[in-house]
Amino acid sequence: MPQYVDGFVLVVPRKNVRAYRTIAAKAGKVWKEHGAVAYYECEGDDLDSKWGMPFPKLTKSKANETVYFSFIVYKSRAHRDQVNKKVMKDPRIAKMMQSKEPFDMKRMSYGGFKTVVKV
Repeated sequence: MPQYVDGFVLVVPRKNVRAYRTIAAKAGKVWKEHGAVAYYECEGDDLDSKWGMPFPKLTKSKANETVYFSFIVYKSRAHRDQVNKKVMKDPRIAKMMQSKEPFDMKRMSYGGFKTVVKV
């Protein structure tokens, strides 16, 4: 069964990691309640890659920042659109969006991806 993924890469100041994790856990619960198949928040751990472009270079993160790679899995793009429509109407998300994010939104990357290989 093909799936669809929303992917995010963002930089979080280390002093804000706890706040980010709290918000991410709450957001993940909302996405899952509205039908997301899976919700992942992954903090950089081994980012000193010797090949390709390392995430810290790509994101221009500083020594006092860490990189997050996060993704939400859906059944399909149509399913993603249905879930996100519900999520954006959820008052818990609206409340979260009113508070200051613990990261710089201008340095966040986001995109939707169709699954082409699943092993």
